[in-house]
Amino acid sequence: FGGIDILINNAGRAARKPATDLGLDEWQDVMNVNLTATFICSRTAQPYMKARGGGSIVNVASIMGLSGGLFPNASYQASKGGVVNLTRALALEWASDNIRVNAVAPTYVSTELTAPVFSNPDLLSTVMQHTPLGRLPDADDVAAAILFLCSAAARCITGVVLPIDSGYLAR
Repeated sequence: FGGIDILINNAGRAARKPATDLGLDEWQDVMNVNLTATFICSRTAQPYMKARGGGSIVNVASIMGLSGGLFPNASYQASKGGVVNLTRALALEWASDNIRVNAVAPTYVSTELTAPVFSNPDLLSTVMQHTPLGRLPDADDVAAAILFLCSAAARCITGVVLPIDSGYLAR
């Protein structure tokens, strides 16, 4: 229809293993999905948003991009940390075009990507020990935060990374 107002960059791939066991091809696959695709999609949308007088981009980062994490997952943590700083860089670069760029940083949410954690009682117990609210967010919680960041209620918010973490990062 000739334009775009909102872009949600929601990609996730992980290679859960110690860094010493992580092949360069596995590293690159995670980077390509989590970080490079976010950059390419954002860069592609930018001129359309600029032509329409602005827009909103929300990137899905992770609390693992803001912390050292709980389990070996260096490529995922590095890629999501990259999404955090890409968000800030694009927010500054495109603010004069009235394009707001923000991110959400969820903790563990029940998805195919987190199935190995949720199906292992020991891993889930470890996660819950770092969850002060005692409950993990669901997809609707993440969607609500994204909706807020895309709405007029967030018209003066850009460059923010909003944790949806049930208190994980407060520790």
